[in-house]
Order: sequence, then C-alpha cells, then structure tokens
Amino acid sequence: MEMESNIIELIDENDEVVQFEHLLTLDFDGREYIVLMPIEEDEPDSDEGEVVILRVEQDDEGNDIYVSIEDEEELEEVFQAFLQVIEQEEVIDEGEEEPFEAEE
Repeated sequence: MEMESNIIELIDENDEVVQFEHLLTLDFDGREYIVLMPIEEDEPDSDEGEVVILRVEQDDEGNDIYVSIEDEEELEEVFQAFLQVIEQEEVIDEGEEEPFEAEE
C-alpha cells in the first residue's frame, strides 16, 4: 500500500524552499486555513511542536494561495479551533479498540 505524501514545499521571504508537514485543513468562521508543521533539518534549537497557520485564498485564476495571517486575534482564534480538533481526535483515538487484538 502506498501512502500519500503530506509534505508541502513553500518559498520563504528569502526565496528558499521550506518543507512543511500538512497537519490539517480547517474551515473556521467561513474561511479555510491550513495548519503546517515545519520540517526542520539540522536545526536543534527549533521549537518542537511549532505550527504555522495560513489562510487559503484564491488568486485571479482561481488557484489556491496561502496567505500569512497578520491579525493576531484571528490567528489565536484559528489556533484555538485547531487545538479543539486535535483534542477531539485524541479522544476518538483513545476510545477505539485495537483492530487486531490477540485472543487468549
């Protein structure tokens, strides 16, 4: 079975390619956001668990573009919604039984 790649490459302000792991696409307050985790290579001082949240918008041709969120209040609200989704997924995961339990 082949797994889909959830790695996204974006170009930063220095025109360098940066890789992120796509964690979640989130609809919040009538807008769409993506939550990414940086894939830090050779950076031991990076903050573990750091996420990047970008708003999904469309350009003039209808293609998705990812836009930084400048409004701190909007960013915090989306981050809190992300945490709620993660908490819900953890509760669901904890409640599930192992699919292949050994019989005694």
